[in-house]
Amino acid sequence: QVQLVESGGGLVQPGGSLRLSCVASGSISNIFLMAWHRQAPGKQREFVASATRGGNINYADSVKGRFTISRDNAKNTITVYLQMNSLKPEDTAVYYCNAPFPSNSWGQGTQVTVSS
Repeated sequence: QVQLVESGGGLVQPGGSLRLSCVASGSISNIFLMAWHRQAPGKQREFVASATRGGNINYADSVKGRFTISRDNAKNTITVYLQMNSLKPEDTAVYYCNAPFPSNSWGQGTQVTVSS
């Protein structure tokens, strides 16, 4: 079992920044890739960014150049960060941390609201 806990969401003005964190614990030895997804009201959940154990990183086109994913591999936990800069109102969503393998684990989500 893998447990994922996100934190760092909140309310920010357009152009502002936030940093989200996700801590993975439990059976983490087989986790190769971790990702961030988001779901805005009335929309489907969408991919935001991912990072592999080996350092391969991918971003959705909508966040390239503004968001940065990073990963810290410790002995008993993996922490994945999402630094979000130049935030726009359309970035408003619940952001979810995901470890697709081995058991497609998801966190509970953290709300990000970008509004003046």
